[in-house]
Amino acid sequence: MIREKFEVKVWPSEYPPSKQEILEMAKDCKGLVTLLSDPIDEEVISMLPNLKVIAQYAVGYDNIDVKQATRRGIIVTNTPGVLTEATADLAWSLIMSVSRRIVEADQYVRGGKWNVAWGPQLLLGSDVFGATLGIIGMGRIGQAVAKRAVGFNMRVLYHTRSHRDGLEEIEKLVGAEARRLDTLLHESDIVSLHVPLTSKTHHMIGRRQLGLMRAGSILINTSRGAVVDQDALYDALVSGHLGGAGLDVFEDEPLSKDSPLLGLSNVVLVPHIGSATTKTRATMASMCATNIIAALSDEKPPNIVNPEVLQ
Repeated sequence: MIREKFEVKVWPSEYPPSKQEILEMAKDCKGLVTLLSDPIDEEVISMLPNLKVIAQYAVGYDNIDVKQATRRGIIVTNTPGVLTEATADLAWSLIMSVSRRIVEADQYVRGGKWNVAWGPQLLLGSDVFGATLGIIGMGRIGQAVAKRAVGFNMRVLYHTRSHRDGLEEIEKLVGAEARRLDTLLHESDIVSLHVPLTSKTHHMIGRRQLGLMRAGSILINTSRGAVVDQDALYDALVSGHLGGAGLDVFEDEPLSKDSPLLGLSNVVLVPHIGSATTKTRATMASMCATNIIAALSDEKPPNIVNPEVLQ
């Protein structure tokens, strides 16, 4: 779509470019299509004099210095909404996998350890049906996760920093109840995180918060890795205070090959695949292209993050 209208340079590797490589390749560019792994900070923005638009191929954009872009008159766009259902599906995949120890069970069979047809104590997990689900962050994805809880007859609690559209509907549909963060952590069997990464949410789940969670409870994170203090989470899992965790995101990505999390059997680890369905990623790509084409054609992009830049 972009090539039909503009000259395009494409980074050739699956490994993300360094800041210097971005500067060298994009020095004459008017538009950038970026991923979460691309560091578009104040330095990069200030050294690309022709830049008019940064089109993020994701809903999150914490890798971009939006304030600096706005000061420079550069439009920033993203791809919101489209990945809601896919990410909610993955959150539920992790809930089920951790609760019923699916990955452990698969490895048990593949490892040739299944020698007795059925055992009363074999790979006992925890119930999902009838459990209490705590959702932190009740935006589009948090609400989609809550809707799926209806079929499991779950009690749903939520914590959100600001009023969101649809909350009244969710409260009526699933009987969701608002709670203070500490109260939600203490009352939930499963806690699922759906907040953006900001200065206020960085390590919002730390050692104290993990200590408030019920013994044997489960933490699911499909938001951003740095929302959780990863060292504190490891300690809570090793001590047995937490029953398990399902993680799609990490403080540093890709996860280090010597990360202590890799040695824990009560953690399910997946490589940031919340939106990774064929349909979702294709739609995101189309939205991203539409955004950058509009901006470079002096039209308002459909998904602009900093609309004040147009004033």
